[in-house]
Amino acid sequence: MEYLDFELPIKELEEQYNKACAIGEESDVDVTDTCKQIEKKLNETKKDIYKNLSAWQRVQLSRHPSRPYTLDYIHAICGDSFLELHGDRTVKDDKAMIGGLGKIGDQSYMFIGQQKGYNTKTRQYRNFGMANPEGYRKALRLMKSAEKFDIPVVCFVDTPGAYPGLEAEERGQGEAIARNILEMTRLKVPVIVIIIGEGASGGALGIGVGDKVLMLENAWYSVISPENCSSILWRSWDHKERAAEALKLTAKDSVKLKVVDQIVKEPLGGAHSDREKMFLTVRDQITASFEELKNLSKEDLIEKRMEKYANMGDFKG
Repeated sequence: MEYLDFELPIKELEEQYNKACAIGEESDVDVTDTCKQIEKKLNETKKDIYKNLSAWQRVQLSRHPSRPYTLDYIHAICGDSFLELHGDRTVKDDKAMIGGLGKIGDQSYMFIGQQKGYNTKTRQYRNFGMANPEGYRKALRLMKSAEKFDIPVVCFVDTPGAYPGLEAEERGQGEAIARNILEMTRLKVPVIVIIIGEGASGGALGIGVGDKVLMLENAWYSVISPENCSSILWRSWDHKERAAEALKLTAKDSVKLKVVDQIVKEPLGGAHSDREKMFLTVRDQITASFEELKNLSKEDLIEKRMEKYANMGDFKG
């Protein structure tokens, strides 16, 4: 297991605990009391660390290499019922944006989300979760198919941003994202959005408009990453911690600013520390959100969604 810098005290205690237990197993020495004391201290240390995380530390947790990605959630939630669909019918199949049909119980959903890789090879294959215009057009095609067959849409947001390359701009990156935002505001089916990791810039907004927007406790949602903000304002990444605080990018900040509807609590230590529990929590949240929305008429659904986004950004002069 990999540890972040602020998790090193936890690593030391876990190593002490494992060594003590190993001594007990390999010899006749009774180390029960010692193990209990270390375990107690370990639990207290975890609680102290994770209840006082800074904005930057939450950003680090959202990028943890063991954190579950979109396909992990979909396969855990849907099992063998998930059928991935490919291509935007114009350019190609963008591997950074995945989507397809799946079931939770007897209810079908159209699942869409950015997918990152687990190692160098798969990260390149998935383009580090940064979709090209064809990725957003594929997402829109799947949303329109869901609308046609009256299937609710679930979007998993986890991206450092849309791909900023020259070829992406040539193929209309800005237009593709803007088109998705426009079309998602008036989809005639329930749209549930879950920010599971990084929610950066227009890359997140391209699949981020929903009736219900949920955000995992250690995810972040902002117009720009702390590093890029720091490099613009201070010409260096050295001020990324300060930038993270100023950007108000945490789940608590997002709910307070009313850009997110609800925080989804993670297991102690982050989503990667108890993946099965996290999968069950997300599944239950999707089901609960759909139950809230399923009885609304199509007209009411669109009206409430558009009103929700029109009311964002209120300010007093």
